[in-house]
Amino acid sequence: MTAHALAGALADERRRSVFAAVVLGARDVPAVVARTGLPARDVATAVRRLTDTGVLVDDGSGLRVDDGWLRDVARSGATPSAPPADRRESILRTFLRDGALTRLPAQRGRRRVLLEHITTHTFEPGLRYPERAVDDALRPWCAGGEADHVTLRRYLVDDMLLTREHGVYWRTGP
Repeated sequence: MTAHALAGALADERRRSVFAAVVLGARDVPAVVARTGLPARDVATAVRRLTDTGVLVDDGSGLRVDDGWLRDVARSGATPSAPPADRRESILRTFLRDGALTRLPAQRGRRRVLLEHITTHTFEPGLRYPERAVDDALRPWCAGGEADHVTLRRYLVDDMLLTREHGVYWRTGP
């Protein structure tokens, strides 16, 4: 991230209000809503954007500003290595519960992180899988959530993480 991108993350008045509420001690969305008076949906969207960019982190005890990361960005103008891992972990925590999808993210970047995780934990590179085996491997990921294995399989193929030819699939992504 550059200083320009950081400024972009804080350019929106609602995101600045959310940022300020967290700085002043709000640790979750309801607390930020109470402090700012903003609609919960706007707060959730702002929190997601600010955590995606690394400005905020949710470390399990609640939201907080990552002061060290902000200092690093200000000094170097580049993204330190920690936020991408934090972002990835945040996405996985949001969309996976007990090893199953709660739902598929609408945002392509988040969906890609999730699909890569599923691919690397489900399919071995170099092995060929008949469609039935792919479906059987994907069903547990969809147990109890809003996603179904057929949609998940289609996304894996569309994102070129799996390749399909004559009903046989193989891993082509990371």
